[in-house]
Amino acid sequence: MNELESCKICPRRCSTNRTQNLGPCGVGKELVVAKAFLHQWEEPCLSGNAGSGTIFFSGCNLHCVFCQNYDISQENFGKTISIERLSEIMLELQEQGAVNINLVSPTPYVFHIIEAVSIARKSGLALPIVYNTNGYETEETIEMLRGTIDIYLPDIKYFEDKYALKYSNAPYYFEYASKAILCMVKQVGYPVFDDTGLMRKGVLIRHMIMPDMLDDSKRLLRWIKDELGIETYVSLMCQYTPMYKANQFEEINRKLDEWEYDYIVAVFLRLGLENGFVQDFSSATTDYVPNFDLSGI
Repeated sequence: MNELESCKICPRRCSTNRTQNLGPCGVGKELVVAKAFLHQWEEPCLSGNAGSGTIFFSGCNLHCVFCQNYDISQENFGKTISIERLSEIMLELQEQGAVNINLVSPTPYVFHIIEAVSIARKSGLALPIVYNTNGYETEETIEMLRGTIDIYLPDIKYFEDKYALKYSNAPYYFEYASKAILCMVKQVGYPVFDDTGLMRKGVLIRHMIMPDMLDDSKRLLRWIKDELGIETYVSLMCQYTPMYKANQFEEINRKLDEWEYDYIVAVFLRLGLENGFVQDFSSATTDYVPNFDLSGI
């Protein structure tokens, strides 16, 4: 993996020699994973009845002050495994009945993932591969994943750069995320579902609505409608719960009010967007944060 000697895999283009040091994402040359299990709490088209075969990677190229998974994303909890072991985990999840393989926070591990998926497919892996990303991606990296990824599940967090910088230390977040999402749609298209309603291919965009940022959400939804069209599938999430360092920012140190969520759902419908998912308002709780106990590794 000579690419890791001067890493430019994400928009930070940090040029860190990850064979010798950790990048800003907290990841070096090793593959570090925190949990693998059948996840029942994704969108219905991804979880199905059996669950999504979800693999949580350690490290992250964002530094969100409100991250619910901060113990793995920011504090890098996890276990070092080989690429061969990652391919075995995928096959084990398939044997357990998973409806897909769901790779969470995969960006720093793109080269490892491409190799692991190739090995697993040669050994009988037949499930769709889900790239579950924060959206801070480059077009070049998405293009590298052509033929490896079946389903893209990107966040689109911010429209205004001031929010991206303040809460995630992510310069030009929207500029990169928007181009990456357009690239994803060009690559795999709009969602395709099987006869049971499970998603087999395509792009599903997630947006978590934040307190005091309703105008930003409106502008993101307008962009989706104008640039991607009403065929686009969007998951509007109300699960924001202040965690990690959110208490240092008064304006986001609270849960979303129900009227705020209802307002953005109404905006979604008023724009003519036809396809999407909404969460039950009771989802704003820490109860759905996985216990990162190294199980399945």
